[in-house]
Amino acid sequence: MGRDARPTRRLRPVAVVGLALTALLVLVAVFADQIAPSDPFSFVGQPFEPPSSGHWLGTDDLGRDVFSGIVHGARTSLVVGVVVAGASLVIGTVVGGLAGFIGGWVDDVLMRFTELVQVMPRFFLALMVVALFGPGLPNLIAVLALTSWEVTARVARAGVLAVKELDYVLAARALGASSWRNLRLHALPNAFAPVVALAALQVGGAILIEAGLSFLGLGDPNVISWGYMLNNAQAFVRHAWWMSLFPGAAVALAVLGVNLLGDALNDRWNPRSPTRLGPR
Repeated sequence: MGRDARPTRRLRPVAVVGLALTALLVLVAVFADQIAPSDPFSFVGQPFEPPSSGHWLGTDDLGRDVFSGIVHGARTSLVVGVVVAGASLVIGTVVGGLAGFIGGWVDDVLMRFTELVQVMPRFFLALMVVALFGPGLPNLIAVLALTSWEVTARVARAGVLAVKELDYVLAARALGASSWRNLRLHALPNAFAPVVALAALQVGGAILIEAGLSFLGLGDPNVISWGYMLNNAQAFVRHAWWMSLFPGAAVALAVLGVNLLGDALNDRWNPRSPTRLGPR
């Protein structure tokens, strides 16, 4: 046969949208200083200026440029989302991988601890930490990272359980490979794809929680964020609609983008995904 019989993998439209929105978020965050050189906290115009050629997204009650706030707020959201997702990826993969590969009492202890973390209400725990230790991105990132890994651990454990008794793993063990080497080189890499897809979804969750806390006035007052802008816009919804519309749209588009990207990664890597199985 002249043609390759394997089906080609084409990105679905929702995957393209997710990839485009996520790429836009990353580019805006990385090049925030070039896109909006002015300090988002500086007073650059008259209060409550509507969107115009001088201020594309208008100004707030203190004359600060809303566009600059949106651009620099993207960096805050991306840092929170990526650091929390990365920490949960590492912690969850280690805990779930050890539980699934070793089994026995180690599995029982680690999974019971995972269940304990899973029942903790993250949002209210973050509220308590911020109230006790003060607002600040490091405190928020720490509490979210330490309470967001439980689902990742369960997914990693399931993936390791699925591959640890396969022939190539058993053959490596028979040839004298240590349990740590088998886990690191054989079991975890084959269970890693769904964990990475889950991490992409966790970025959106972290962005939402940070925005929610900042909206309640418990974010870092020295760092611009979309939640901070929404909190500031509460009293002026009717008078200056742009103050709440644009930060809210930024949160929605960012979360939508990373969630669609996570779904696309899961569809591409998960062999049991409906889009991979195709019509029967």
